[in-house]
Amino acid sequence: MTGTQASPRPQGGHAATKTVTVDVVVPVYNEERALRGCVEVLKTYLAERFPFEWTITIVDNASTDGTLPIATELAEADDHVRVLHLDEKGRGRALRTAWQFSDADVVAYMDVDLSTGLDALLPLVAPLANGHSDISIGSRLAPGARTVRGPKRELISRCYNALIRLSHGAKFSDAQCGFKAARTDVIRPLLDHVRDDNWFFDTELLLLAEHNGLRVHEVPVDWVEDVDTRVKIGSTALEDIRGLIRVARAKAGGTARVRDLPQRPEPSPAHPDAVVSRRDTGLVWQLLSFGAIGAVSTAVTLVLYAMFRSVMNPLAANLVALIVTTMFNTEANRRFTFLGARGSSSRVHFQGLIIFGLYYAFTSAALLVLHSTVAEPSRILELTVLLGASLLGTVGRFVLLRGWVFKQGKGKI
Repeated sequence: MTGTQASPRPQGGHAATKTVTVDVVVPVYNEERALRGCVEVLKTYLAERFPFEWTITIVDNASTDGTLPIATELAEADDHVRVLHLDEKGRGRALRTAWQFSDADVVAYMDVDLSTGLDALLPLVAPLANGHSDISIGSRLAPGARTVRGPKRELISRCYNALIRLSHGAKFSDAQCGFKAARTDVIRPLLDHVRDDNWFFDTELLLLAEHNGLRVHEVPVDWVEDVDTRVKIGSTALEDIRGLIRVARAKAGGTARVRDLPQRPEPSPAHPDAVVSRRDTGLVWQLLSFGAIGAVSTAVTLVLYAMFRSVMNPLAANLVALIVTTMFNTEANRRFTFLGARGSSSRVHFQGLIIFGLYYAFTSAALLVLHSTVAEPSRILELTVLLGASLLGTVGRFVLLRGWVFKQGKGKI
């Protein structure tokens, strides 16, 4: 890798009143057609409408056309622009290098096609500049966002983000919108734990951020698809799925914890005489919430069992139905029932796996007993026995979750 830094930022005008510096990174690969126009539009916006001191860093991602000479020319013509050149491809590698290289307080990035409207840049950066949030992301799927893109990309994006929420319980709505920012002091410790160097980089970064308790701020954006893209959707999708599995294993093994992150203090009242309520509302709330979630989960399990039973034996149909509903059930209980629970660890994942195994064994045993005593039980009888076993198993599951997995006073989980 080679790099060229811009000269010190100008001190004239109203720069002295600016207390936060922002580095806007634009990763490029064979973008000789779009690069010059992108930088000119971005410079105009930042100079006229952006209240913070800024730098644009172009990261040439091993381009083979005239991108690097154009980037160098732009950097030589303006002290606010600088260029880095990498000898290897990979958007994640480009962002990692630029953000580690940057001396700004806040680092951001956007795609060279400027698909995201620049009016969202200030709302993206502001909560980082004032310390309210740690990472900000543009979202094409958040309420208020407006997008213009083809149905294929829309469907793939929604399915992928739904998969992230299902498999990891993520709270953010759009992992791969090319419009993000972060506080530099927060992002650098995370970068050492992000393994992907390509398109999964964004997703992995956000999953690790949420896993480590960072606050992620979402900004609904206006987004217009540029069909001149370098993304190969098929291979990228497979890499993303492999990445989701890898991050899940890292969470389960405890290696996704980042020890050097700045810690956000616990919420506290500003009024000296405030009477503060408890976040954990106790057994009554837990019973009501767990019961509601359990009722929905049980109903869905019975429906799925009835569907799968026509093509599977009882044990297989029960297993598939439980796998589907357990993921939703556990995440819902983590968010709504056991409010004092935070994050995740290898112990929590292991205990959850044990509880799932016990629940499956209990409900399957009930089906086995039924088939050993009744030669050819009807589907209605099977569902009735499964319902009874599920209700008993749910009681045991609540006891184990409350008294074992999410037990308070045993350290952060």
